Amino acid sequence: MERRAYYRNKTLPWLLIAPQLLLVFVFFYWPTAQALYWAVTLEQPWGGGNAFVGFDNFLLLFADSRYWATVARSGIYAVLATGLSMAGALTLALFADRQLKGTRLFQSVYIWPYAIAAPAAGVAFRFMFSPQAGLVGMINQVWPGIWDPSIIGWQALLMVIVCHAWLGIGYNFVFFLAALQMIPRTISEAGAMDGARPLQRMLDLQLPLIAPTTFFLLIINLISSFTDSFGLIDTMTEGGPVGATELMVYKIYFDGFKGLDYSGAAAQSIVLMVLVIALTFIQFKWVERRIHYT
Repeated sequence: MERRAYYRNKTLPWLLIAPQLLLVFVFFYWPTAQALYWAVTLEQPWGGGNAFVGFDNFLLLFADSRYWATVARSGIYAVLATGLSMAGALTLALFADRQLKGTRLFQSVYIWPYAIAAPAAGVAFRFMFSPQAGLVGMINQVWPGIWDPSIIGWQALLMVIVCHAWLGIGYNFVFFLAALQMIPRTISEAGAMDGARPLQRMLDLQLPLIAPTTFFLLIINLISSFTDSFGLIDTMTEGGPVGATELMVYKIYFDGFKGLDYSGAAAQSIVLMVLVIALTFIQFKWVERRIHYT
């Protein structure tokens, strides 16, 4: 029987949660309200307040072909970064889950990338992928000009995707390893006794059993790809070359703070917020209800 705690003093619970409510209001609800206000208004050319324009900012935004190119680019970025990060983390977790000598050391080492700040990782990867002095740039000594992310757009985007995926491997690794360790050893042992090879046991037994964790990480990584890429882009490419790495979150910053189009940037932020809410809704209403452990 579930037991609940009750407070005789009705003021005490509100006092206990007041600091958290204040933080949520100041850093979440107030900025969201301001973004909504800017998204439906337009600042006067010479000051003097904002004029209500309704959905005109959104209509102009949706009619902009450059914005839709940014949305498509962001979708490609999210899918590739999520796929690389989850595939790498799952591979490491499958190896670390085996009872071998030194496994615990590797389990702790694989988590370290998650502790590195995105701007710091961006600077390091920018150096490694530099066409003049980086590690990857050494191929230019064999094939001159074949690698130069400063002028070739798809290479710059690939560089940011690889860095983002690398940063997320540690986070995904923890969840995948925990899910694999929750599988009873008797299941794998029974598969081995039936003659199933390690690859077959992974495909037929382990992957289906960790499906809830996989779908959870899929949504979380997609959201992270749409919202947490600003630090990498700003330190590695600044949206270039020629907008090749300009994603939705960076376009909001560029249009708002450099282009001074506050209303347009606010409208973009609302669109991004709706996208994140939709992914979160899928996570809680579809994945959590329809995916279960067997």
